[in-house]
Amino acid sequence: MCRGLAALPSTCIERAKEMKVHLGHFLHKSKLRKPSTEDTLKGGQFFEKLLTNKRGVAAFRSFLRSEFSEENIDFWLACEEYKNTKTGSKLTLKAQKIYDEFVRVQAPKEVNLDSLTREIVTRNLSDLTSSCFEVAQERTYSLMEKDSFPRFLKSNVFLELLNDI
Repeated sequence: MCRGLAALPSTCIERAKEMKVHLGHFLHKSKLRKPSTEDTLKGGQFFEKLLTNKRGVAAFRSFLRSEFSEENIDFWLACEEYKNTKTGSKLTLKAQKIYDEFVRVQAPKEVNLDSLTREIVTRNLSDLTSSCFEVAQERTYSLMEKDSFPRFLKSNVFLELLNDI
């Protein structure tokens, strides 16, 4: 296993090159734009593209499950589905379900939100729009992109995804 930057054995360098090749195949077969080196290192647009790919989402969810933070992707996906809801009555039901499952304090899959964000979402529930969870969804997205996603790229789950393609 490759750890630290002090002494990179040739096996680590070879593995990094192999991952780059596999990542290229994944991006090609998934019809995702190949990220630049900067995008790959920072996550960048690759994270956004990953979330539009069913296999990518499944692999990322599996990784988050191993870190006990699967609620983040579940919340983000629920918000995406909510934003695409057209019927007013369904909007109300879905909003309440998302709030009860992810946002309220002590919710079964409570996401990590600061008190201000939670307060904004709670206020938004009194006047439902398709964007009432937007602030919380953006915070969760940012948390996943900056915190979980870089670890995902180094994980066995990601390597297995690359190997399966």
